[in-house]
Amino acid sequence: MAESPNGDPMAGRISRFADLKRNGTPVMFIDSVLPGHYRMNYAVIGDTASENPDFKPMMTAPHKFQVGMFEAPPGNGPGWHTHDYVEMFVPLTGTWRFCYGLNPDDPDDLLGEVVLEQWDAISFPPHLWRRFENASTENAWAFAVLDPHDHFDGPDPHWPDWMVRLAEEHGLRADERGRMIKPANFAEIEREITAKIYGHPAEL
Repeated sequence: MAESPNGDPMAGRISRFADLKRNGTPVMFIDSVLPGHYRMNYAVIGDTASENPDFKPMMTAPHKFQVGMFEAPPGNGPGWHTHDYVEMFVPLTGTWRFCYGLNPDDPDDLLGEVVLEQWDAISFPPHLWRRFENASTENAWAFAVLDPHDHFDGPDPHWPDWMVRLAEEHGLRADERGRMIKPANFAEIEREITAKIYGHPAEL
């Protein structure tokens, strides 16, 4: 077998799904503790806008884009939010409902919504408010691609004030740089959210 003088050029560039499923983050964002927003998040490449500093990307080689995956139970998905960069999604299993609008204070004041099936795609421009949910009857997976961006350089995602207050009432908040401030019972919170995602406790 040939050898590279600079080591394996594919080091840090391979991710196996079996390994990824053991590397989930149940509380990656402050909305993760709110009913209707439970999901298991996976960082494949980059930080994928994680507010939790303990995310573990599967591929460690630098890239000029970011990739994340997530699994959500029926009726669950990310809450009303926006970013300063493009965010694209592809449903991998099930059916997903994507909603978007301009009013940060009312997630039901929509410009539109669309239901996407497996292998469809949607790309959100910067600063457009969006939320989405698993519209299936079983847990479903989706795939996300994000523009490159600075991490912990300010709030990201951008949440409306009312959602920030709700998350604080459930024990989670982020500092001015967007880094999650974890309460003393964070491990217990992770176990509880994992149980809600899968319907039973799971080791983290």
